[in-house]
Amino acid sequence: MLNPQRLAILRAVLAAGSIGRAARNLGYSPATISQHMTTLARETGLVLFEKQGRGITPTDAARHLADQAQSLLADFGRLERVVADLRGGQAQHLAIACFASAAERWIPEVVWTVRRHQPNLTVEISLNEPVDGRGRRRPDLDIRTEPAGGAGVHLDGYRRHELLVEELLAVLPGAHPLADAGEVALRDLEGEPWIDHDIYDSPIGQIIVTACGAAGFTPRYAARLDDHRAALRLVKAGIGVTVLPRLAVAELPGGVVARPVVRPAVLRRVVVHAHRDRRRGDLVARAVAQLRDSAHEAEPA
Repeated sequence: MLNPQRLAILRAVLAAGSIGRAARNLGYSPATISQHMTTLARETGLVLFEKQGRGITPTDAARHLADQAQSLLADFGRLERVVADLRGGQAQHLAIACFASAAERWIPEVVWTVRRHQPNLTVEISLNEPVDGRGRRRPDLDIRTEPAGGAGVHLDGYRRHELLVEELLAVLPGAHPLADAGEVALRDLEGEPWIDHDIYDSPIGQIIVTACGAAGFTPRYAARLDDHRAALRLVKAGIGVTVLPRLAVAELPGGVVARPVVRPAVLRRVVVHAHRDRRRGDLVARAVAQLRDSAHEAEPA
């Protein structure tokens, strides 16, 4: 069986560019690093490094092995955290999965609330858009976006709570001809260059594309990325327009305006799935109550 530590050292050597630099980064001697790499080569039956001048260079096999080890090491790290929790007799953590704007606007108050109740608690926050659970704990709280008119998703082992239904807004450069309008018909954005803030086609992106289809067009993208804050900066630069949930535009940069989208209105539903765990039921309930308060405050007056 392969030794995870040696795989981690291999990745460190490739990242550092040499055994000597990897040794300094890891706090080992170069001889120790070389010994681990020799043993890993013997275990795998692969040539991992070749001589080049006075040094060595990694082979394609070494690079491929290091790439494939990434997810395994993430899972192993998660397993080590589970072992530490079990050894301690009680998990002192709360795992939250959510989308970026919720992490930015709501989660600070949640962390403050639960740690006031349990000061030694560690809150782990990870993004669930795009969905990929590798290296993470199973979330105690999973905050998700759904189409406002669609059927609600229910997760096994979780209690579902609806937090908010909110509108999406057209975000425009301040000098745009539609910037002074009270609202923007989605069809009026058909000919505009769009900034896509959801390149991975997560639920929020699917809601926007579906709404554009209902308005009779497909957005023409000038840029695609996976960060709504960066998308706002591209709008400010005049590169294009975008559509974002109200929660994501609570703080707009100067020179950018947000207007309600109509015909059709574009809505999303935000829900939290709370893990049914009797050991931490009180902690989870406090977090959900704080999320409800924050969602209520986010509703327009």
